[in-house]
Amino acid sequence: MEGMGGFGDLFGDPDELQRRMAEFAEQLQGQQSLAWADNAIKLAVDLTVASINRVNVQGTSAEQAEQIRSTMATIFPEAVALVREARQGLL
Repeated sequence: MEGMGGFGDLFGDPDELQRRMAEFAEQLQGQQSLAWADNAIKLAVDLTVASINRVNVQGTSAEQAEQIRSTMATIFPEAVALVREARQGLL
């Protein structure tokens, strides 16, 4: 029993264990950030598509194009903000 160092030897070097646990936590945090960014980008795309699908375009093709552009001018800044925040979360 004397040669055994107790529970400390069970996991090896305590400093090595602490380093590996820190690396694991960093890796999990990186995966969580990536998942959040993916969700934010998907939300931006879904928001844009849903908004355009709700537009009741009428009139000539030029008038319809203007209605779509007007919708995009309203929605696009919000979508860009979501994507920008998602990208910053990855840095």
